[in-house]
Amino acid sequence: MKILITGRDGQLARSLAERIAQHELVFAGRSELDLADAASIERAVAAVNPALIVSAAAYTAVDRAEAEPSVAMAVNGEGPGVLARMAARIGAPIIHLSTDYVFDGGVDRPWHEEDPTSPLGVYGETKLAGERAVSTSGVHYAILRTAWIYSPFGANFVRTMLRLALNGHEIVRVVADQLGNPTSALALADGIGVLIEAWQRDPQQGADAVYHLAGSGEASWAEFARAIFAESVRLGGPSADVRNITTAEYPTSARRPINSRLDCTRFERKFGFRLPEWHHSLREVIERLMIDKERIDATERSFKGSATSTQCVSSVKS
Repeated sequence: MKILITGRDGQLARSLAERIAQHELVFAGRSELDLADAASIERAVAAVNPALIVSAAAYTAVDRAEAEPSVAMAVNGEGPGVLARMAARIGAPIIHLSTDYVFDGGVDRPWHEEDPTSPLGVYGETKLAGERAVSTSGVHYAILRTAWIYSPFGANFVRTMLRLALNGHEIVRVVADQLGNPTSALALADGIGVLIEAWQRDPQQGADAVYHLAGSGEASWAEFARAIFAESVRLGGPSADVRNITTAEYPTSARRPINSRLDCTRFERKFGFRLPEWHHSLREVIERLMIDKERIDATERSFKGSATSTQCVSSVKS
């Protein structure tokens, strides 16, 4: 099956390149498919003529979105609608990635797909607009909400923690009152592969629905950080002392939901698949990052400039 995947250099696209390599994968970066440019989207889809589209590109600078909401809306809200309408025109279903940030964190349990959405910031608002644009486009779709993505690739929380420790930061202060599902992009790609296989057998199976798909189990950012360092130490890597702080002690431009845990039962019941427990997936990612010293050094260089990976941590260098 020919599959067009947007967000070529992102964590999920790079994970899909590994996990569903049996398909004919065509990756599009911004230079080929700019979500802020409708004509660019139409040209790219027409040129590839895929049988299926994975919409993985997004504007993910959560705090910067507060200062440039029109840019974020163009990429996250309007662009996916153009992409979905173009997919409908050629008869290709679309898998669109969304976020836990469509919720406000105001319940004391994992969120279900049918729970009312109420984003706290611009990023969540634009991603919710994208969901609505896809679902009303006339295309057959699956919207996958996920959370707290990490991988061996790109800038993410796991790599930020390792970089801080590697650079001699003995203490990292990490937010301990936000709860979510740490999600390996590799495991997420496996779940998307299951969905694609199901659609190959029956294009109507589970179509036109929203699903939550995130790592099994939950953690706070501080608990996640401690688990990262525990795995790193097990493999002879760097570590740091994690100190708990509250969200109020680490103010950011954009508000984050205190509780963004996702209930993934619907996807499991429909497709017979649940992402592994997040500790297990974390072990796989850190093992890959710790293969050798050159890999660790490469990891250090890749952290810098991340807009999303330092949203809940401060540090003290020795």
